[in-house]
Amino acid sequence: MASCRAEILALKPGNVHVHADGHGMTAQQFLDSAEAAAPPLTAPGRTVGERILDAVRATRAVAGCNTNLGIVLLTAPVAQALEEARPGEALRQPLARVLDGLTVGSAEKAYEAIRIASPGGLGRSGNHDVAEKPRVTLLAAMQEAAGRDRIAAQYAGHYADVFEIGMRAVEDSRQAAADPVRAVEAAYWDFLTAFEDSHVARKHGNATAAWLLRGAREIRGRLDETASPLERKRIALEFDEDLKRRGINPGTSADLAVCALFAVFAEDRLSSATPSHP
Repeated sequence: MASCRAEILALKPGNVHVHADGHGMTAQQFLDSAEAAAPPLTAPGRTVGERILDAVRATRAVAGCNTNLGIVLLTAPVAQALEEARPGEALRQPLARVLDGLTVGSAEKAYEAIRIASPGGLGRSGNHDVAEKPRVTLLAAMQEAAGRDRIAAQYAGHYADVFEIGMRAVEDSRQAAADPVRAVEAAYWDFLTAFEDSHVARKHGNATAAWLLRGAREIRGRLDETASPLERKRIALEFDEDLKRRGINPGTSADLAVCALFAVFAEDRLSSATPSHP
């Protein structure tokens, strides 16, 4: 998947990338995961739950660990929306229908995928626990978790953050540089400085997530004031090293950045498929 490859090439402080491995994982594992997950994610005629489960299984087979659960959860509905879009529709319309039409069956498969991936910091929940058989649709389960998980919040809010923060950053960056890697970096920084990263909060606590948000905003200010590309890279890598030394991985911000790029690609495809009128 081009979006995943661009993400791993992007310098995203605290996250795994080609400039520096981290958190016991390598950039190659993420590249292998992207290649393995793309076919089941984008295969036609699948439900959202089937896309999620088969992509996670394929990832586990090549990487041996959780490298992309958040990406898979976010991009599966977008892939289905692209398949189900009607002529002339923008992405938001079919995506809303896909989310509103999610079933208990998709929840069962998504829960199984989450158990297979075993994401860091996952605990027990009083409602709709993934260790149990779901009793509600995948959308309802995500709505219940939206207050504590930013990926779940995308389902609950029809991907408002992806459209209003991530896609805007990606489109602005692509227009300026025609470079998807730079576009991912732009979206990553926008998410990292917009709100507390829910992966960090789940794994390390709210205080650490708040510390990260303050630090990211300070570093971004320094980057915005720095004209030299080499100096900007040095500042970003220094921040990257500090976060990895502390074991802090802003995984949700990275997942949202990938989804934003994927959504822009999907929107582009829908636009190019729209018949022209004289």
